[in-house]
Amino acid sequence: MMELVSVDIGGTHARFSIATIHEDGTITLDEPETIHTKDHASFQTAWEDYRDRKGGSLPSRVAMAIAGPVGGEVIRFTNNPWIIRPALVKEKLGVESYCIVNDFEAVAHAVARVGDDQFIHLTGPDKPLAPTGRLSVLGPGTGLGVAHLYREPDGTYRVSATEGGHIDFAPLDSIEDAILARLRKRHNRVSIERVVSGPAISDIYQTLAAMEGKPVAEEDDIAIWTRGQEGSDSLAAAAVDRFCLSLGSVAGDIALAQGGFGGVVIAGGLGYRIRETLVKSGFAERFKAKGRFQELMASIPVKLITHPQPGLFGAAAAYAREHA
Repeated sequence: MMELVSVDIGGTHARFSIATIHEDGTITLDEPETIHTKDHASFQTAWEDYRDRKGGSLPSRVAMAIAGPVGGEVIRFTNNPWIIRPALVKEKLGVESYCIVNDFEAVAHAVARVGDDQFIHLTGPDKPLAPTGRLSVLGPGTGLGVAHLYREPDGTYRVSATEGGHIDFAPLDSIEDAILARLRKRHNRVSIERVVSGPAISDIYQTLAAMEGKPVAEEDDIAIWTRGQEGSDSLAAAAVDRFCLSLGSVAGDIALAQGGFGGVVIAGGLGYRIRETLVKSGFAERFKAKGRFQELMASIPVKLITHPQPGLFGAAAAYAREHA
């Protein structure tokens, strides 16, 4: 049995947990602690905060899932100002060993390791994810994470991180043309992350309001999500529906690009929170709407992972694999 600190660092939150890797290879997590990245100047001070919360001591191993490209002498986060220098991790954190992976690389490890009961069905044939071949994994949060997983016939698997969230956004109708036009005023190049991520709901909402000639104040995206999900604001609800359409289009594009024909998995806290809306929305139709490839797209099972902390679980799984 081995204990380590598992950390999942996104643009808004850093989540910490003590992971236990048991003799039979199973992984368990204790109750996670969530720290706001804006409340700390660096990952080291956030680590020290967590250490204090755990009574002043932590295991001497750490697995980190990071929202951004990993590798090189300096790791920079995509949506928060922290940096990590891998060469200094042992010294700064006081640990003996570490593992650093991209956050959606970690999620893909979780997809590979959890049971079928940790998924709910969204669209396509209602069957388990393929036991062999390639699967695509993506999820909206502060940004848009993308990875892929390849399952070998002997039960082993390989995971690759990608930066698929930064491919170009392709509008499919006049409303998405308007969303693109609004975003292009601020960004010369508009990626899918600008439309399919938690903060993107604000631009979608503002675009719909402008189309209807309704003056609305700039506001926090969480408020729009809340009203849209509650149904108390029809314009916010329309923005949520539009988000689901775009997510369906993007998920289908990622599957085509990666060859994720064994299954597509939507991950992330936002995906889980809007799961009921996703099922009732136009997500499924947009996922399949790929012209000559519509029949192929309709054959792909699309699931949503329900494990409460796939990033933390997957980071621990990546550590276990690297230090087996």
